[in-house]
Amino acid sequence: MPVIYPFTAIVGQEQMKRALILNAIDPRIGGVLIRGERGTAKSTAARALAALLPHIKVIADCRFGCDPDTPATWCTECRERAARGENLPVTTRPIPFVNLPISATEDRVVGTLDIEKAIQKGERHFEPGVLAAANRGLLYIDEVNLLDDHVVDILLDSAAMGVNIIEREGISFSHPARFILVGTMNPEEGELRPQLLDRFALSVEIRGIRDPRERVLIIERNLAFEANPEAFRQEWLPKEQELSRQIEQARQLLPKVTYTSRDLLSIASLTASLNVDGHRADMVILKAARAHAAFEGRTSVTGRDIALAAELALPHRLKRAPFQQAEMTMEELQDRIEQLQGASSTGKHTEPVPTREEEAARQKKI
Repeated sequence: MPVIYPFTAIVGQEQMKRALILNAIDPRIGGVLIRGERGTAKSTAARALAALLPHIKVIADCRFGCDPDTPATWCTECRERAARGENLPVTTRPIPFVNLPISATEDRVVGTLDIEKAIQKGERHFEPGVLAAANRGLLYIDEVNLLDDHVVDILLDSAAMGVNIIEREGISFSHPARFILVGTMNPEEGELRPQLLDRFALSVEIRGIRDPRERVLIIERNLAFEANPEAFRQEWLPKEQELSRQIEQARQLLPKVTYTSRDLLSIASLTASLNVDGHRADMVILKAARAHAAFEGRTSVTGRDIALAAELALPHRLKRAPFQQAEMTMEELQDRIEQLQGASSTGKHTEPVPTREEEAARQKKI
């Protein structure tokens, strides 16, 4: 097995790394879309994340890697075996990393039921697809904007529901499909439809690093990795193990992370003040904020957690006029959240803080 470049050795790109880590802590957040230039470590980061994540317990002979501790999520085969009183052996394995090809068809993604065998022999035979292989792992889609829209819809639906259900001619089969969804794209090659863009929970816009010192550091680390991959991996192994331990602890702490009505009001007021369509962004911000609090070892959400989550959940959902960038800085988000929290605590209505673009437009009118 080839050595994977260490996640903690990636220089810069902190937003991208944070978005990936939050999804690793809570895959129910709904995935991350990484938009950026060529050669900015998008695919490297996705592969590296999968390599450092803790091993998982699985039912040893299950084709879908069902979790022995959560029978409610088992596939049809495991449920039927358990009902017959069979013993289900347990083992551990690394989480799977599945790379979806751009040419993937619907059958290749969801799997197929052999109708002929079912009719002739009365046997239900299911051939697993990409969703089965990716269960409890990381599903990586390079150039997601070039993938067929219908296939992207299927992937996003499965990521949201956590289950893949196949029904053909009155025959049905289901299996768990819980995975960390990571899509990457270069906007120069075309955009995703707004409906699909909104389905990705988090979005990160990354650019090549401009600081000469950091660019030199990237060169040096890549040359060292190419010269001796295993020695380079061993050098970074302590940091990789520490991050893996933090993610595992955060997963265990996540159910204990609490939030208040004031936190919910802050999130709702923030998205309403920015005219964000729908309610998906509100749910994403809350989930990501809880995951961030757990990652830092806390059991309650703070305004900073909300700001960090909003920074990842809102950019691809903000409406923008022509020639305007749909971006808000971390400082602007924190200012808005602090203002909204202050208003909620006093019961007063406060006008939202304008963004730089809104302020510039206002100045032109004066």
